[in-house]
Parts: sequence; structure tokens; C-alpha cells
Amino acid sequence: MAGFLDSIGYAGWILHVLLVLPVIGAIATILAGEAGAKRTALLVSAVEMVLSLGLWWAVDTSSGTLQMVYRTPWLARWGISYAVGIDGITLFMVLLSTILTFLSVLGSWNYIEKQLRGFYALLLLLLTGMLGVFLSLDLFLFYVMWEVMLIPMYFIIGIWGGGRRLYAAIKFFIYTMIGSLLMLVAILAMVYAVARQTGRLDFSYEVLLENRAAFASMAPWLFAAFALAFAIKVPMFPLHTWLPDAHVEAPTAGSVILAGVLLKMGTYGFIRFAVPFFPEVALSSTVTGIVVTLAVIGIVYGALVAMVQPDIKKLVAYSSVSHLGFVMLGIWAGTVQSLQGALMVMIGHGLSTGALFFLVGMLYERRHTREIADFGGLARVVPALAAVFTVVALSSIGLPGLNGFVGEFLVLLGSFGPYPIATVIATTGVIFAAAYLLWALQRIIYQRLDKPENEKLPDLTAREWAVLVPLLIGIVWMGLYPRPVLDKMEPAAKRYIELSEPGRVAARSDKADRAERADGVVAAVGGGR
Repeated sequence: MAGFLDSIGYAGWILHVLLVLPVIGAIATILAGEAGAKRTALLVSAVEMVLSLGLWWAVDTSSGTLQMVYRTPWLARWGISYAVGIDGITLFMVLLSTILTFLSVLGSWNYIEKQLRGFYALLLLLLTGMLGVFLSLDLFLFYVMWEVMLIPMYFIIGIWGGGRRLYAAIKFFIYTMIGSLLMLVAILAMVYAVARQTGRLDFSYEVLLENRAAFASMAPWLFAAFALAFAIKVPMFPLHTWLPDAHVEAPTAGSVILAGVLLKMGTYGFIRFAVPFFPEVALSSTVTGIVVTLAVIGIVYGALVAMVQPDIKKLVAYSSVSHLGFVMLGIWAGTVQSLQGALMVMIGHGLSTGALFFLVGMLYERRHTREIADFGGLARVVPALAAVFTVVALSSIGLPGLNGFVGEFLVLLGSFGPYPIATVIATTGVIFAAAYLLWALQRIIYQRLDKPENEKLPDLTAREWAVLVPLLIGIVWMGLYPRPVLDKMEPAAKRYIELSEPGRVAARSDKADRAERADGVVAAVGGGR
């Protein structure tokens, strides 16, 4: 496969095509009319997904450095360029985006009944925004793509969502916009600080990273701006309140993309930008204590709140708060195992939670309700749907042999050394996840079939199987044989730890200084005695 890709010059054009094709597809979708909109969107998203799969063989992840880097002036006077690249971390975010977008188009086939052109065009534009966030190596381009991603999701929730869709869409927009505007201010401050030192404006990721000492004096404020934007997107406790409303009111495709990809932009932002740019601040004892504490609170809080939800969609939404807490704990633990675990949770969460939202949407199409109390005994009526629901729920719980286990195990393994108490508390999140998901399964699928409305529900259709099977394959593959994925991301994980090493050295030195002062006090007291 690699030889074929080389023969067609795949590495030279693929990243540009992945960014441009959805935009062309969105225009074609609008021109196709209501009748042909979803077919056009399905074709474009399928081509996009197939083209992106070649990245598995084409991207050389062995060095951990950015590959396929391309840079050309855009607004040269201001040091802004069109710059893209990919590494072993970005690779999986790109594949997750293209696969879930294709499945979302297919999954919306019968769900969306009005303004089809607008809906499918916005889904494709959203894909360009998501890929742009992951591929950008120019911070101005990154910011533009961050905002491009926001607008389609706002309209998807606000037009095709549920009864409180406008409230949810505005809340989502305001939260994200506040964080992104502060991030823009921080980007401008970084660029001008570097310009004073180098004599030229440059928004390049590599240039800013190489000259991060130029804005070291402003690092606490700059990190706070980046961290707020990314923490809102994760979302970290207590900045999570926009998420349940957005999930519950969004159409199924919106919920899948939101959980599967958009939340990962926050954690990706910490890994790519916030920590490498400001390692001394990000990994200081104060910030580390805050992040680890909030991550653990998010893990436990999200699980406990999910346990009492009467709405199955809101239950899945709060479970995301819990799962993403594991990612933040893994990032700040700073070991290769914990970081790989965090990345595996990001990927696994996209598959499992995406599948859960698809299944919830399929149930809603049949019964037009998401209340857990309205179901019961579905295993007797829709055995295939019940079986798939059970497997996906078990993967979200973290059952060994399925994808959820690998990521959470590596996070806990890598985090126990630096943060044993936090890791032990975080482990309870796994127990609570089993409680809320197994209880939901019992009430929806395995109780008595005591409601006449549930007695004649249709089982999974061929189209629904086509949506779920790729996710099931990913869930089982990553659970039974995660090595190929881990091997591809390990060099990039090590590279991240190298970039953040100044902060870790400073943190260790600060810890050593405190220990030395404590020893001195003890010695002085002992001498006094």
C-alpha cells in the first residue's frame, strides 16, 4: 500500500484535499437540491474517509516529529501562512473525524426531514473546521479553523435540535466564543513578543515554539487564556455545564460529532499548544494541583450525576465529563504510559460514545422518547439492537477485551507513580461507570416488557448495521490488539514529553527545594532539642 501511495504522490496533496474537498462538497450539496442533498453528502464524506485511510500507511510516525509539512505565505505582511502537518497524535484525530462524519451522514438518513441541503452542507463544513484544527501549524490558521468549527455546530443544534435547541445553541456558542477570543489575544501577544526578539512577525507554530523564552514573562497569563479555551471545550469541571444541554438538544449527528471529535479538540489543544508553549507554568505545582484535582472531581462527579439521569441521552452526555477527566489526568501525569492512555481514551471515547449516541438516536426514531422509564424488555423485541447496545455499554464501562479498558488502564498505570491518591480516587469512576450503565441497560433492555408501545418495534435495519459495524470493529480491535495504535502514537507521545521537559525539570526542582527546606527545618528543630 505504501508503494502505491508513493507512486501517486499521496503525501504531497492529501492534507490539502482533506481540507478542501468538504467545502466543495458543501457547495455541491446545496446545488443538488433537497432530493439529492444527502446522496451528495454521503458520496463526498465517503470519498473523504477513504482518502484519509491512506494516512495510516503514508505517515511516518517513527520519529515522533511532524510529517507532510507544507507552508506557503497567506497574509505574508503579517507573518500569516497556510501551514499544515501531521504526526502520530494528529493521525488518529483525523481518522476519527472523517469516519464519524461519514457515519453521521449515513445515520441521519431518515432522522433529518427538513432543510436537508443546509444540514448536510453544514456537516461537511464542520469536517473542514475539525480537520483544520488538528492539521494547522500556523496559529492564525488554527484560530480561524477553531471558529469555523463553531459556526456549523451552532446552526446544527439551533435549527435541527430539540425543543430547547436555541438555548442550548446560544449557550454552546457563548462558552466557546469567550474562551476562543481570549486565546486570540494570547496568540497575538505571543507573536508580538517573538517579533520584538526576532524582528519579524510570524504565526508559525515552530517559530513560536523555538522562541518561547521571548514570552516567558507573560506565560502565566498566556497559559490561562489558552487553558480556559481548551478547558471549556474538554469540558473540565466546572466549565462543563454547556455540554449536557448541547448533547440533549442536538440531533443525533450533532451529538456524535460533538462527543466523538469536538471534545477532543480541548485535550488536543493542551497537548499540542498549551503545555509545550508554557511548560514551566502548565506543569508547576500549583497548576498541576488544580488540573489533577479538577480532573478527578470531573471523573467522579460526571459518573455520579450520570447515575441519576432519567434521560438516556443526558446520561451519556455526563459520562463524557467523566471519561475526559481520565484524559486530563493522563496528560498531567506526564509519563509515556499515561499519555498513551489519554490518547487511547480520546479515540476509544469517540468510538464508544459515538456508538451510544447513534443507538440512542435509533431508539428515539422508534419511540420518540429518551426517558429510560419508557422502555423495558427490549431484548425480546429488538435482540440485535439490544446486543449491540450491551457490547457498546460494556466498552464504555471499560470491560477487558474492549477498547475502554486499554486507555483507562494505561492512564491509571502511568498516573499512579506521580499521583497515587488521585489515581485511587479516579479508579472509583470505573466502578461508578459500571453502576450507571449497567443499571440503564437493565431498565431499558432486560426488565419486563410491560409497555404495549414497545411490543412491535423494528430491529436494526441494514443501514443501521452499516453505521454500527465499523464502530464495533474499532471497539473490539482496540480492545484485543491495541499494539498497532500504541506503536504509532508512542514516538509522538515521547516527543511531547521532551517538549514539556523544561516544565517538568522546574517542577522537580521546586519540589526538591521544598523538600530541602523542610529537611532544614527538621534539622534545626532537632538540633534545638
